[in-house]
Amino acid sequence: MTPRILVVDDEPQIHRFLGPALEAAGYAPLRADTAADGLRQAATGAPALILLDLGLPDMDGQQAIPRLRAFTAVPIIILSARDREQEKVAALDAGADDYVEKPFALAELLARVRVALRRAAGEAAAPPAVLRAGPLEIDLPRRIARLNGEEPLRLTPREWDLLVALARAGEGRVVTQRQLLTAIWGPAHVEDAQYLRVHIGHLRQKLGTAAGLIRTEPGVGYRFGVAE
Repeated sequence: MTPRILVVDDEPQIHRFLGPALEAAGYAPLRADTAADGLRQAATGAPALILLDLGLPDMDGQQAIPRLRAFTAVPIIILSARDREQEKVAALDAGADDYVEKPFALAELLARVRVALRRAAGEAAAPPAVLRAGPLEIDLPRRIARLNGEEPLRLTPREWDLLVALARAGEGRVVTQRQLLTAIWGPAHVEDAQYLRVHIGHLRQKLGTAAGLIRTEPGVGYRFGVAE
C-alpha cells in the first residue's frame, strides 16, 4: 500500500509544490488547510506521516500536536517559518518527531520523511537487544559499546545512559536537551544545558572517528545516527 503523507498547511503554494513532489517520491499526499481538517484526516485517513505547519488559521500547530498524539503515534514533522529555538523545542517536547524550517530544500525534507518512516517501521517491531549505527554496536543486555568490533569503549555510567538514550530515540530523531536531562539526571536538572554539553563532549571524544554519529541541533538538542 502506498504510504499516505498528510500535509497540514494553509499555504496553497506549499500544497502545489509538495503534492506532485510527494507523488513522484512514491507517496500519496493528503491535503488539509486547517488544524481541524488535519485532525479529522489524521483520524480517518490513516496517514503514515504528518507534515504539520505551526501557523494555521484556526489553531496554532503547537496546540494541534498533543491532540494528534492523543490518538496517533505516526511521525510528525513540523514545517515552519518560525526559527526561534524555543518554538522548535516546544514542538519536539510536545510530541513532534522532527522539524524543517521554511523555506526548505525538497531533498532534505524527503530525506527526513524517509528516516522518520524507517524509524516508525523499526519501532513497530520487537525492540532489538543490539543497536547499530555505522561502525558502532551497542549491546544493551551486556552494557557494551564497540567500534568496528574492537575492545569495548570505556564509558562512565552517565555516558552509557546518554548514548543509549540517543540511540533508542531512533535514527535521525531530534532529542531535546530537556528530554535528555530529564531522562538521565532527573527533572531538577532540566536547565543544566552546560552540564549536558560537557558529557556529550566526553562521549564524542571516546567515540573518536565515529563522533559524527551525535549531531548537534544548536539550542535544541541532538540527533543520533548516520547522516543521510
